[in-house]
Amino acid sequence: MQKMAMVVGIHAEKIAEYKQLHAEVWPEVLARIRQSNIRNYAIFLREPENLLFGYWEYVGHDFAADMAAMAADPATQRWWALTAPCQARLSSARDGEQWAMMEQVFNFDAQA
Repeated sequence: MQKMAMVVGIHAEKIAEYKQLHAEVWPEVLARIRQSNIRNYAIFLREPENLLFGYWEYVGHDFAADMAAMAADPATQRWWALTAPCQARLSSARDGEQWAMMEQVFNFDAQA
């Protein structure tokens, strides 16, 4: 299992819309996330900085292939068409990266 975190900005005027979308995530989107070997996925909001922090645990063996399958999924593409305009890509994000991946620098469980 690999713990992964990412961050993206959110437009202040889109926060309510983003929260509403995530209060009713489509079942086919949730199914695709699970099929792509993502578990324990959560998104947190930090205001007034207007940042979204995402965390998940990846339990698969080919992250690139699983993410490609997710990106190719028609329901996921429709979902992203709704959520992406709410987000503000960070200037430090890599090319092709909407959410900027983060480096893990501490893990309590690894220390115990």
